[in-house]
Amino acid sequence: MEMNRLKHLYVEELKDLYSAENQLLKALPKMAKAATSEELSAGFEEHLEQTKGHVERLEKIFKALGESPKGKKCKGMEGLISEGAEMIEEDPEPEELDAGLISAAQRVEHYEMAGYGSVATYAKLLEENAAESLLRETLKEEKETDQKLTQLAGNINVEAMHAGSDEESEQGRGHSGKSKGKARSARA
Repeated sequence: MEMNRLKHLYVEELKDLYSAENQLLKALPKMAKAATSEELSAGFEEHLEQTKGHVERLEKIFKALGESPKGKKCKGMEGLISEGAEMIEEDPEPEELDAGLISAAQRVEHYEMAGYGSVATYAKLLEENAAESLLRETLKEEKETDQKLTQLAGNINVEAMHAGSDEESEQGRGHSGKSKGKARSARA
């Protein structure tokens, strides 16, 4: 009986990941377009192709289980994507935007790593060996993407830290009372 409950949880979590990956398929092109760093944009494009493979792996698992992947909306991914979209809409300076996009993408990667780690463990317990292998392959790719984002963040975060520092010193270290929007339009 406990295994039946674990199998039910396993299928529900797989559906959640399937929804998450499909939401990400729609969000990644927007992130790639918003990125000002060519390297970051290319990274998002590369992860888009990888995400298509993640969806295909999940579809193989569902087919083997005789289950439909549909019927669930991943609210966690929806929230993470919404936060990223909100940051883009705020129209920050290019360096800040790229740093923020990396931060948003890493939140997504960590969310996915947690999900794939859990379902891979469930698959192992349920003796779904082929599924476990596919899930661990995706987990490995998610970890690699997170590492690539960390490497990109090194330079991009430093650029964001130094961007606008000349202007701040001219304005008395940012205590001029001007809002960010006014300061930006004054530079334009």
